[in-house]
Amino acid sequence: MLNLKIKSFFGLIAFLFFFIYSHAQSLDVAYVPTPDFVVERMLDMANVGPGDYVIDLGCGDGRINIAAAKRGAVGHGVDLDPERIKEARKNARDAGVADKVAFVEQNIYDTDFSRAKVIVMYLFPSINLKLRPSLLNNLEPGSRIVSHDFGMGDWKPDKQEGRMENHAVYLWIVPAKVKGSWSLEIDGEKYEMSISQEFQEIEIELASESSTFVVNDEMLSGQRISFTAANKSGHQKLVFSGEVEEKRMEGIVQIHAGDNKTVENWTAVME
Repeated sequence: MLNLKIKSFFGLIAFLFFFIYSHAQSLDVAYVPTPDFVVERMLDMANVGPGDYVIDLGCGDGRINIAAAKRGAVGHGVDLDPERIKEARKNARDAGVADKVAFVEQNIYDTDFSRAKVIVMYLFPSINLKLRPSLLNNLEPGSRIVSHDFGMGDWKPDKQEGRMENHAVYLWIVPAKVKGSWSLEIDGEKYEMSISQEFQEIEIELASESSTFVVNDEMLSGQRISFTAANKSGHQKLVFSGEVEEKRMEGIVQIHAGDNKTVENWTAVME
């Protein structure tokens, strides 16, 4: 009888261990809440405010969405753990922002990112990398991604916060897709422009019908693009500023030719 009880006891322990282990394995990330001061810094870096739709991947107890709602944003959080979803909904009600946030029991890989202006996350680096192609392809240029502690591999952050009590925060701004050949026109003169791109880092080659240019100071941030171009004789310098809208760019260029300085509009179309 004693032996039978011992076997039953250890059988129960084995069952409980298997249940807990299996449940833990079904979740990609163990639940570790982000400290409130880090939450506020994440939202500061992403400049979250009214008009923003914030999606929290692995929302836990909902604290990031709730803090964002207090700043005037709306949004929702997703998590695989039903207990965390229940807790997040209760916390939203207690905070008086249940009308601005929603919490969904969902796999983060099934989440539709296209509606978000801001993505927040506290996930393992391997998961960040797995999500990266979907984030880049489905978020609108200019959308912000902010991560607690972990990066995105070789996609360098646009901004990062140094260690804060052993915590780090990283911000990326989703860049427009500009890689390729472009036809450009300034005040009736035609130019050819070629752009290579690795995330937000770009290199530009520019030539007109009569001259080639040395290009410097290339910058791409979301839809905003800027660069300077000087012809090899050094007699002319062009300072470009503009925005990208799918396969079209337009903006203003300053033309410096000695003491003569003019401002013109410019337009480029992807070939």
